[in-house]
Amino acid sequence: MTISSSLNAGVAGLFTNATRLAAIADNIANSSTYGYKRVETDFHSMVIGENGGTYSAGGVRATTQRLIDQRGSIIGTSNATDIAVRGRGMVPVAAAYEVESTGTFNEMMLTTSGSFRTDAEGYLRSESGLMLLGWPANDDGSMPTYPRDTQVGLEPVRLNTNLFLGEPTTSIELGINLPATATESTGDGSSESLSIEYFDNLGKSQNLDIEFAPTVPGTGASNEWTMIVTDTASGGATVGQYTITFTDSATAGGTIASVATTTGGTYDPVAGSVIVTVAGGPIEIDIGVIGQAGGISQLSDDFAPVSIVKDGSAVGNLTSVEIDASGFLQAFYDTGVRRTVYQIPLADMPNPNGMISLDYQTFKPSLESGSYFLWNAGDGPTGEIVAFAREESATDVAAELTEMIQTQRAYSTNAKVFQTVDEMLQETTNIKR
Repeated sequence: MTISSSLNAGVAGLFTNATRLAAIADNIANSSTYGYKRVETDFHSMVIGENGGTYSAGGVRATTQRLIDQRGSIIGTSNATDIAVRGRGMVPVAAAYEVESTGTFNEMMLTTSGSFRTDAEGYLRSESGLMLLGWPANDDGSMPTYPRDTQVGLEPVRLNTNLFLGEPTTSIELGINLPATATESTGDGSSESLSIEYFDNLGKSQNLDIEFAPTVPGTGASNEWTMIVTDTASGGATVGQYTITFTDSATAGGTIASVATTTGGTYDPVAGSVIVTVAGGPIEIDIGVIGQAGGISQLSDDFAPVSIVKDGSAVGNLTSVEIDASGFLQAFYDTGVRRTVYQIPLADMPNPNGMISLDYQTFKPSLESGSYFLWNAGDGPTGEIVAFAREESATDVAAELTEMIQTQRAYSTNAKVFQTVDEMLQETTNIKR
């Protein structure tokens, strides 16, 4: 019985060391595989115990574990949509064949690194057939609220490279100085004019023409101007007329004292703005808050359009995309406009090493890993996304070769057990002779 158990222990030793060698071979084979997580093999003794003063060898058992939470070094690349995760978070992906056949996906997988490029249909996919998943943004670039404990809301990231984008102008900030001397009794009553380009809802260039007409009194100074706003898209129709009075006090001289509305939107004293409705929709014009510097002022004797700030842009073509550290995928257009089109979340769970390992360095949550939660990159425990980067294999070749030598010695030693048991059984057989 004891000799037989020695033979069984030797078999177990050979088997477990073969298992360890297989894991080492896998690690070395993937030493150049981006995002690869090494496999670790542990040995555990099996104890049968003693029976009547004799000892029976129980042998050894091997267990393997993929160290998913162990990360490789991050290296730079030249592709903006090559990404790696600096931290413990993982990027959601889906199998390309699912998306190609149905337009959606059934199973979300996770990975820590990937090289994604647009395919013929505009999807961001890797050479291994993985498609990047993200939350789509609203048309204005803002992000709606999505559930964080489910894959519902995630979509395959798709870029329409043939899409034109134009942003209509919705706000204009005026930084203008009107000459105080023009509202004195000695003024000639000449108006000051200004033309501001804006973009309508179709991306076409239009103009707001603004005329500032001074009120010239019989004596002294009126400190009053009439602002008339006309719209070229409306055939030159007046869309707003306002009477602006300035103060000449010692502490707030040159700032707005009051604004009276003749036509157009009513002046908002809190925001310091008026809203005029042009052919393409409403535009908010910031003229300044009562008693505060900024906006329109009346000082000295010069008309000076110091600053005109506005939003909106002409129609432009998509030129490039980038993913920032917070996971926002930004689209850049040749007009200088930048628009958020997707947000790439990062998944985290209590036990990453408990996930199910799949092909192509992807993993699937399981009961052992615990439930996942989708964080904003840069928030929580997940770390951040690094663009223009890939994660190298977590394999340390030198360490694996060292373990290979140890495994080879252990395998040879266990094989020696067979030889010894065979010789002992031979001696037992010789007793009969």
